[in-house]
Amino acid sequence: MRFIQTAAAAVTLGLAALAQAHTVLEYQVATAGQSYKATFKVGHGCGASPTRQIVVDIPAGVQGAKPMPKAGWRLEVTREKLAQPYTSHGRTVTEDVTRISWTAKTADDMLPNGHYDEFVLVGTLPNQPGTMYWPVQQLCEQGRMDWTEIPKPGQRLSDLKSPAALLEIMPGAGTAGHAH
Repeated sequence: MRFIQTAAAAVTLGLAALAQAHTVLEYQVATAGQSYKATFKVGHGCGASPTRQIVVDIPAGVQGAKPMPKAGWRLEVTREKLAQPYTSHGRTVTEDVTRISWTAKTADDMLPNGHYDEFVLVGTLPNQPGTMYWPVQQLCEQGRMDWTEIPKPGQRLSDLKSPAALLEIMPGAGTAGHAH
């Protein structure tokens, strides 16, 4: 447990500066094989232009992603056939969610540049610990910001202009189980 707390503190401190300027996850450390609530924090628009759409690509290995609806925003969930089916609650799952988008229904529903909001989904994380990146596209009334860059070996996340949201997946005490 101490390792997870230390790792969480290191990730939080290391990314504190990024949190002010980029679309990031509220909780940047989670446990392998467990249900995870991904809360994407959006703190600005594109220049002065309001945000009209947020699109999240679900990373490989995340199972059963479900978005949280937002008043004034239309949800679109994209599902695709899986190369490797899995079993959940005694059923074989052959397709799963690969993308979730929230789109403002009207201009009044858009997220103004001077405001902050969160876009939330849940899903089950893979059993393997490691680093996971969540690509996010932020489309504005005028312009867009694609938070999709992933660091190359030896490159720091802080070196990137538009980094994808980072999640550190820590080993669990028994990741073979299933939890909600």
